[in-house]
Amino acid sequence: MDIIKVFGSNVRKYRTQQKISQEKFAENCGLHRTYISDIECFRRSISLDNIQRIADALGVETYKLFLEE
Repeated sequence: MDIIKVFGSNVRKYRTQQKISQEKFAENCGLHRTYISDIECFRRSISLDNIQRIADALGVETYKLFLEE
């Protein structure tokens, strides 16, 4: 299990299910669009604070972002 890939894939899945652009989502999280892009493309590790911000902006339980399908 590659946790960075699982997390990035889940962020993209939940974001696209809600039909939110990366730019709008980044704004909702208080993060930069390129930061969100890097997460979804598996190029960035992420802090616990930002994980929580992302989960809150998606409206999902934090643990769901770490579940491998």
